[in-house]
Amino acid sequence: MSDTDRHQDQSPATAAAPGTKPSFELGTGPGRVLVWFYGVFTVAAASRSVVEVIRGFDRAPLAYSLSAVAAVVYGFITYSLVRGGEKARRAALVCCAAELLGVLVVGAWTLAEPSAFPDSTVWSDFGMGYLFIPVILPVTGMVWLRRAKRA
Repeated sequence: MSDTDRHQDQSPATAAAPGTKPSFELGTGPGRVLVWFYGVFTVAAASRSVVEVIRGFDRAPLAYSLSAVAAVVYGFITYSLVRGGEKARRAALVCCAAELLGVLVVGAWTLAEPSAFPDSTVWSDFGMGYLFIPVILPVTGMVWLRRAKRA
């Protein structure tokens, strides 16, 4: 996909002049680190979900379903960061907020009612099994995406 194709969804106010590169790309600089982390978490959550479903979905269907949801959210954010453009930035911002809400709700739920989660999810205990990266990543993503809007 060329830079021209990638940025056609930008509004006239934020689009670069024809023939010039936009002043800010979502997946550049520190954004590359976000793309890398979200890519790794997409693969990790999807792999975990597939393995859990194959090994016995009936053992902890809620936990395994939430791992699959996490994989989809991570994948969409990764795609949006790589794609770039104003629509992708807004979509990624909404997904980061939804991800943070999911991590906080599932994290609190796993602490309040551990019996509901016989097996852990990516977001269990606020992402403790993943060094709390699942709770740090969406906050970092939202900060980066808000910065991208100002650039």
